[in-house]
Order: sequence, then C-alpha cells, then structure tokens
Amino acid sequence: MCGIAGFSTHEYPNLSKEHLLAMGNAIRHRGPDANGEYLDEHIGLCHRRLSILDLSESGNQPMFSQDEQCVIVFNGEIYNFPELRTELEAQGSSFVSSTDTEVILHLYQKMGIKCLEKLNGMFAFALWDKQAQSLFIARDRIGKKPLYFLSYENRFAFASEIKSLLCLPDVPKEIRSDAVYDFFAYQYIPDPKSIFKHIHKLRPGHFLLYKAGEISIEQYWDVDFSAQSNQSEAEFKTQLQDLAQACTKRRMLSDVPLGAFLSGGVDSSGVVAMMAKEMQNQQHSSDTNRKNEKDRVTTCTIAFDDDKFNEAEFAQSVANQYNTDHHEFMVSQNVSDTLEDIVAFFDEPFADPSLVPTFYVSELARQAVTVAIAGDGGDEVFAGYQKYNTDDIENRLREKFPLWMRTHVFPSLTKIFSRFENRVLRKAHSLFSSLSVSPAMGFYLTNSQIKDHQWQNLVKPEFADALGAYHPSENTLRAYESAKGKDHLSRILYTDMKTYLPGGILVKVDRMSMANSLEVRAPLLDKEMIEFAATMPSELKFKDGEKKYLLKEAFKHLLPDDILYRKKMGFSVPLASWFRAELKGLAERYLVNTPKGLTQFFKQAEIERLWQQHQSNQADHSNLLWSMLMFELWWQRYMLNDQHDSYAQKGEVSA
Repeated sequence: MCGIAGFSTHEYPNLSKEHLLAMGNAIRHRGPDANGEYLDEHIGLCHRRLSILDLSESGNQPMFSQDEQCVIVFNGEIYNFPELRTELEAQGSSFVSSTDTEVILHLYQKMGIKCLEKLNGMFAFALWDKQAQSLFIARDRIGKKPLYFLSYENRFAFASEIKSLLCLPDVPKEIRSDAVYDFFAYQYIPDPKSIFKHIHKLRPGHFLLYKAGEISIEQYWDVDFSAQSNQSEAEFKTQLQDLAQACTKRRMLSDVPLGAFLSGGVDSSGVVAMMAKEMQNQQHSSDTNRKNEKDRVTTCTIAFDDDKFNEAEFAQSVANQYNTDHHEFMVSQNVSDTLEDIVAFFDEPFADPSLVPTFYVSELARQAVTVAIAGDGGDEVFAGYQKYNTDDIENRLREKFPLWMRTHVFPSLTKIFSRFENRVLRKAHSLFSSLSVSPAMGFYLTNSQIKDHQWQNLVKPEFADALGAYHPSENTLRAYESAKGKDHLSRILYTDMKTYLPGGILVKVDRMSMANSLEVRAPLLDKEMIEFAATMPSELKFKDGEKKYLLKEAFKHLLPDDILYRKKMGFSVPLASWFRAELKGLAERYLVNTPKGLTQFFKQAEIERLWQQHQSNQADHSNLLWSMLMFELWWQRYMLNDQHDSYAQKGEVSA
C-alpha cells in the first residue's frame, strides 16, 4: 500500500522536483519505507512506498518499463498477479522484480487500457506513456483505493489524498455548497465531488486519460444484477464457500507479517476462520512458495466499556475457537485527547463515527503486522444492514395504503410530527415521510442523517437560497435508477455499492489504516465475489427477514450459531454518552464557544439549542452534533490554518 501524486507541466511550467517532494511528504504516512520522484518536461510523478511484496529496491517506484517508454506509480495490490505474470512470461516477457507493479507495466504495453480487464485487486495508479504523450490513471472497480484530481484553469494534478494537492501553489479553496449539503445528509461527500470546487474524485471502476491539456474519463466496469442464475440454493452455497476461501487465500500472500481485524460479527469472524483453515492447509502442504508461514492467525479487536457497543466477548470467542494470537484495545477516556489528530487524516468533512474504533484497531494491528485482512463488504454484497429490514417493512406498508392517502394525508402528518423531539414521534415522522414517496426516495429519506426540518431550522436563509436545485438524494436516485437489476433489493444493494460503500466505508478504512501505515485487504470485495453475488436471487440474500441468509449458511461449518445469528451491533460508538462525558469539553469548545466553519452556514442559536437539549437529556441529537463537530474540526484545520496539515513540511502548503 502506498501514496501516489503527480502533475502535468502543461499549465504548471514552474513546478519542480521540490513540489513533488512536498506532495509526497504530505502523504508519507501512506508509505514510510521508500520514496521516489520522476520529472520530465511534460509530467511529474511521486511515490511513497509501504513495502509488502519484494522488499528489495527492485520494488521501488516510480517504476520504468524495460524500454523506459512507460513509467508508473501504483497504490494497491493485484491479487492475481502471479497468474498474470506466468501468462506474460509464456508470451516472452521477462521480469526484474517480484512485484505486481511490473506486471501492470507489461500488461499495459501489450494491451493498452484494456489491461484493466485483467486486473483483480485494489488499486489506483498513474502511468505515463512517453511515446503516446498520455497519462493513464485508473481506480479499482469498487473504490478501495482513493484517487483525487485537480482541474483548474487547465492545470492538472492528482494524488491519493487532497492534502497532497494542497501543497501545490495557488490551489483555490473554494467550497462546494452542495457538497456541504451532501455531507450532512450522508456523513461523507459522494463522488465525483469533493468539498473543494476544483478538486474531484475519480469514480470507482473508471479511468482517466490526460493528454495535451485535455481530460477524458470513462467507465470500464459495473456490477450487473440482471443476469441472475437459476442454480439451486445448495449449488450457490457450495460455490460461495469455495469462492470465499479462494478470495481469502489470494489475500494471504505477503512478504511482511499479516493478521486480521476481528469484531466478532459474521463477516470478520468468517474471514478469520478461513484464514485459519488456509494456514492449516499450508502446514500440511509441500507448497514452499507460500510466503506467510505462521502457526496462528494474529487477530485484533476493539472493546468499549459500554455493553451496548462492546463486541469484544464475541471476538474473544472466535479467537478461542481458532486459537488466534489475539490482541484487544479498550476505547475509553483517551478519545478526546486524540480525536483532533485522527480527524486530520480526512482532508474533507467525514463523520462516520466508526472512524474512531477503526483508527484504534489499525493502530493496534500495526504493532504486530503490516497487512490486516478484514470483513468489509459483506453487508453491501449480501444484504446485511438493518436498514434493509426497515426498507422491507416500509415497502410492505406502502402496499397496504392507497396512493391518495400516501401522497396527500401522510405529508401533512409528517409536518405535524416534525415539531416534536420525542423519540417515538421522530420515528413516526421518519416513517410517514418515507411512505409518502417512492421506494427509492423512501430508502434515501429513511437513511438520511439529517431530516429536511432539521436542515431548515439550522441553515441560514442566504445559504439555503444558494443551494438552489441541489438535493442530497440525487446521488441515491441516480444510482438506483441506473442499476441493472429487476427487483428493489438488487437496486438498493447496487445503490449502496455505488455510494455508501466507496464514499463512506472504504474511505474510513483507507484513511484510518493508512494513518498507521497498515494495509487492509477485503476478501468479500473481490471482483469475482461481487460478480458472483450479483447472480444470486435476492431471496437468498434477504430471506424471511434474515439478513445475509446464504452467507451465514455458507459459514455454518466454520462458526457457531451464537456468532452467526446474534443481533448485529455494527462497528459503532456510544456517541450520546460521549457528548455528555468524554467529549463534552472538546465538543463544547468547537460547537458552542469558538465555532468558525459552522457559523458560515448555520444559525449559532440553533446549534446551542441542540447542544443544550442533548446535555439535559431532553433529546438525543448525538448524530447531528457529531456531524457538526467533524465539520468544525475539519474547517479549523484546513480552512483557517496555512500549515493545516501536520504531515506536510513547513511552508509546503498554500492556503
């Protein structure tokens, strides 16, 4: 895992190697093991390396093709590179390293941009083709690895993180007003937007070509739910078991210590079980080419002193079952001491509360390993979230009420219930809001992190007017309507794979693991796994109210029922109590005493009202207060300070 960055000198003629060094230093936490820069009269590239495969200098980047006509900087892992290398060698290619990076170079020289069809992995790379005078940038199919690009007055630059782009001179920090709106609705900013007007995200499954000052972007992959197989449940189960084991095995190739995140949930527990099984297979095999020989899986988990959020006992149960080398960290009083530094790793507002335990479990894991395997993706691929239950109930209710009642009576009830802070009445407000609209819009409204009446109470009138036609549901509805799937569940799974997964879950995991120079791999997000799951009928994912039905069936030979069928807790944190205890002083300082960013857009009196209601237990506003705190912490770090990033060298960042 690494950090990459670069720029074109087409409209940036005064940029130098020092600028490349500054861009690289800003993201050196992503790759502390080695650095490299390349600069010619057209393009500049830089790389910060976290050594995982081929730890020798042969694996350093930028890496050149043997004819020196192509040069690449690459972030990620290609899991099928051994097979691809064998194919290339059979076609006459020769290699000087044992890296997947060199495989990409050879594939590109043989296939051009079609090389993407061959790659199975997580990646973001930039490849400069000297002969074609074009820069080829690509991002993996599901968005495990980030890629941002700057496009401003014909200037072009790219990087793994925004902070690297802000090292360049004269980058304007113009805020996108619709991105602010999106953030409070989603708790993240969906692609291709960023918080800054001139900085964009390359969407997952897309590539970008930059040539002679021109940018073109195309999609090379999408997930298709329309071609569902007619196999039996038993056949699907057997195929899923075999594929899950194979996807896990692929991710266990490493030249550095490797372990796993273990929450005690279905996905992470299943992954640990498959890792243990693979290690047993290796011990009984004569295969001497495996590079991760070890007797036990190293597992890491996070504990809370609040039983409603603590899954440590379940993680310990799985650790005992598979005799893992288990490590546990208790998240308690130190949250307020470290939160500001943790949030600094996000270069734009981001508010998934599980970023806190994800940072700590990454920090814990890095003490023992350099690579961690995780269960990310199981919920989105196999329908594991509680929101899918809620959506199913709402759709059943929709069918029971006539259209005239849902479109004329329910909106009036929604307005009435919006006046109350009572928890039950707030749920009634959410239900009637959802039932009054289409299933697609209802899915968005139920899962939105801020309701319309809350936004209207908070936002200053002049900012509300500036939003104009923007609406945060546009990303959800666009994805829902473009889904290649016949049924509603397929469409909302597709929607989450295109929005929440890459914009929320994977951003959180990437930033928090990379903050600790830790690589995280996810077998359940393998290309083949996603494409296979898309062929499964929806009733095998969500069956009679049972979430992840077939995945649980596939793991039954590995895990006990009290792991498979216990109530899902999620990787959550006790926000409500934190705001009244551990985080009270920090939050009060940023939300009430010295807010700078929030008061650009929101009414200070309303912020204080929400704060006081929460402190007096009149209402639980913890989710909204958390989003506001994350926004304010970001604003004061990135918008008020010239040297906003403690990981950049002094004088390298321009406001």
